[in-house]
Amino acid sequence: MDDSLVLKKRGYTLGISLGEGSYAKVKSAYSERLKTNVAIKIINRRKAPADFLDKFLPRELEILASLNHRNIVKTFEIFETSEGKVYMIMELGVQGDLLEFIKFRGALPEDFTRKLFKQLSLAIQFAHDLDVVHRDLKCENLLLDKDFNLKVSDFGFARRINYDDAGQMILSKTFCGSAAYAAPEVLQGLPYNAKVYDVWSMGVVLFIMLCGSMPYDDSNIKKMLKIQKEHRVDFPRSKTVPTECKDLMYRMLNPDVAQRIEIDDILEHVWVQSKSKSHDGSKRREDGPSSEAACSKKERKGESSKHPHGNENKKGEKVEVEAELGPKLSVEGKKAAEPSKHTKKESSPDARNDIPADSC
Repeated sequence: MDDSLVLKKRGYTLGISLGEGSYAKVKSAYSERLKTNVAIKIINRRKAPADFLDKFLPRELEILASLNHRNIVKTFEIFETSEGKVYMIMELGVQGDLLEFIKFRGALPEDFTRKLFKQLSLAIQFAHDLDVVHRDLKCENLLLDKDFNLKVSDFGFARRINYDDAGQMILSKTFCGSAAYAAPEVLQGLPYNAKVYDVWSMGVVLFIMLCGSMPYDDSNIKKMLKIQKEHRVDFPRSKTVPTECKDLMYRMLNPDVAQRIEIDDILEHVWVQSKSKSHDGSKRREDGPSSEAACSKKERKGESSKHPHGNENKKGEKVEVEAELGPKLSVEGKKAAEPSKHTKKESSPDARNDIPADSC
């Protein structure tokens, strides 16, 4: 049965395409029940590779059902038809993803960056407390809602941490994510602590938000790995990055996993905790659930789950979307490339360019 007919029977009116690959696609739709636009990820089991069906998809479905946090994209409903199609109804990132936003606007103001990064940190802290690791954090997987709040999406690489009989974490061995956001231990094919891997990727995201460029050039992996292992973080001369923020990034991008800062300490870092200046010059505490940073692990709760652009299989166990969002950001502060014309969003470019004063 046609997707539009299947969804119509459940109260969804199908809209535009948001991304498509060989066995998965994401479309926008209007929900009669929710009275709002949603994103629907449609996976065709008959076209998907075995490792995706046996490993990644079951993990994703189980994890999405367990995550409920305001800075993680909600999953409203998941159902499957007899024809082997899985439909995942999710919250729509109305303002698009973070990569598109930065391509349109350039480097973000410090206060706005701090707000988004704090929201990202709270979401990952929540997941890590449940022993859930994302393993594919990148700007494309961070969506913005109508009020410019950050929502973590795409848990296609996510998994739960397992422990041995002695209570020691069992390290991950599968290469996951994108090379530009990958930690050196992952690039080297070493067994890795996936929680610390998430922290490295967050450091790359923070660099991109403040500098509008990539910290590492992944066109030459061998050279990039050498720079990473030397613990070099080269900031563009054209950008003024606060000393406290440089310190945080330096701690997050530490090649020594034993020395890399952990998520709880990130939220306690002086740059994350510092007050910001509003656009009228007065000082105030940033918007966002900052009080959660001080909550105990038992008290941390929020809201939920995902809107990917469709995870696809390329080779082996690396699962990537085939419909890319466009050229990557440049390195060393060069002008970012325009986003792909194939990516369609509900909001206009003008709306994404302007950050409302009350969102910082």
